[in-house]
Amino acid sequence: MVQTGRVEAGRRTVVYTDGACHGNPGPGGWAWATGPDDYAAGAEAQTTNQRMELTAVLEALSGHPGRLEIVSDSTYVVRCFQDRWWAAWRRKGWRNSKGEPVANQDLWRPLVGEVVDARPGEISFRWVKGHAGEPLNELVDRLATAAAHAQKPRRSSGAQRGETHQRN
Repeated sequence: MVQTGRVEAGRRTVVYTDGACHGNPGPGGWAWATGPDDYAAGAEAQTTNQRMELTAVLEALSGHPGRLEIVSDSTYVVRCFQDRWWAAWRRKGWRNSKGEPVANQDLWRPLVGEVVDARPGEISFRWVKGHAGEPLNELVDRLATAAAHAQKPRRSSGAQRGETHQRN
């Protein structure tokens, strides 16, 4: 039985996210899901896996107000928030520990702004091992991979959020 990530009002909603890329860079896809009947996916023609992981989280956040737990198999995404990498990046003018510009700033800046500045204390992150049989993680993996192959957005009929779009 697949368990949904939705919870009752006032509580945290659990949203699974994933990104996929065929080649790196190459055609990519992203997806989020709160359950088997509430999901969205989109694609980019030329991108990287990390960009798709970040896009999945941004899309999940834009479609889900209130308290959220983002579940991802991306240590890149989860550790940024759990280990507060973003704080050092900001302090250093968006430069990493080597003094180089942080990669994917065009996605990290709005993501950090949404999580840290606009919704403080509302968003948490949890890492889950990929391809380990967790139903919703497997679902978003399939959706992101399919979006990368087809290069077409997809939304469940149960999704009640804004339009899913293809990014260029």
